[in-house]
Amino acid sequence: MQKLDWELYLLPFEQAVEEIKVKLKNIRNELRKRKEHSPIEFVTGRVKSVPSIYNKANRLQFQIDENICWELRDIAGIRIICQFIDDIPAVVEMIRRRKDMRIYLEKDYVSRPKESGYRGYHLAVAYELMTARGQAVIPVEIQIRTLNMNFWATIEHSLNYKYEGIIPSAIRQRLIEAAKASSKLDSEMNNIREEIKEAQVEFTAKEVAMESLISLVELDLDVDDEETGEGMKTKEGKKHLHDDDELAAGS
Repeated sequence: MQKLDWELYLLPFEQAVEEIKVKLKNIRNELRKRKEHSPIEFVTGRVKSVPSIYNKANRLQFQIDENICWELRDIAGIRIICQFIDDIPAVVEMIRRRKDMRIYLEKDYVSRPKESGYRGYHLAVAYELMTARGQAVIPVEIQIRTLNMNFWATIEHSLNYKYEGIIPSAIRQRLIEAAKASSKLDSEMNNIREEIKEAQVEFTAKEVAMESLISLVELDLDVDDEETGEGMKTKEGKKHLHDDDELAAGS
């Protein structure tokens, strides 16, 4: 079996992650500028490290070759964070309509959480990428979570790392209870999402108004500087220069 050149092998995955991040952020920014609610709160991405690829491949008993990316599916990973549960299907539909990627696998851990308590919506997509050698199709995993889901998953990941995948039963039970509380909070926030969105619009409007006011104050301060300290120095300097000229002329 030919050994993979990992630097070259992972290059298109790095490009795919960066491109998708930019495209999704642009959608979020456009919706906000149009004064519309964006189901995308923020976007992150990463390319799996080589040791992580080997660890997962060995655990699942996959052979390391050119096709390992299609076996693992998550060498390139994108995470989309939403405010509300109802934003998740909106993001899924947004991705479904895209022409540069095709969904070939979906896993709904929102309506059917994992036994651990994990919630999230996973999409395996085939992303069309233009490289220096032509067009390529790259498998990318997209995880969609609410802020609460992401917080819980981050904590669980840290504990799994600490205990090397074997979390003590007492802590595991607390995690499950925390996942239930997180789910309840998501549901409550989703129920009042319209009020929350209206409040955010009003807050943003006030924030913009305050920024404009601060800009005016800073402008006034600049004018004051010219008319007081710096201005006086300039005028005094000119006066002294004028007096010197007169003295020179009189001598």
